[in-house]
Amino acid sequence: MEFLQPKNAPKAIGPYSIAVKSNGFIFISGQLPIIPETGEMVKGDIKKATLVILKNIKNILEESGSSIEKIIKVNVYMMDISKFNEFNKIYAEFLGDHRPARAVIQVAGLPKNSDIEIEAIAEV
Repeated sequence: MEFLQPKNAPKAIGPYSIAVKSNGFIFISGQLPIIPETGEMVKGDIKKATLVILKNIKNILEESGSSIEKIIKVNVYMMDISKFNEFNKIYAEFLGDHRPARAVIQVAGLPKNSDIEIEAIAEV
């Protein structure tokens, strides 16, 4: 098992790893819409927040020897499910024809009062 700390992704905000590589898989912890260069979190714009998270996931995967095309499963946590269509549009555009298994769940709260959090599992 290898604990990953990619350079082009936000740092963990708690006692966990951003990602773990094990047995041919990469498990990416829930990502908030944090811009790595500034540490700023995107709030109030679900499209921009989704894009920031997906770019961070892509960076984590690429630095770890994988790619978005190798994502197997995605879990999405949203504060406001009424923003689902806006989220889904960006998600579909970003992933193109790749369609991993996915769950989208409305939650009562997320760390740092984020509007959205996304986690993923990919093959190496």
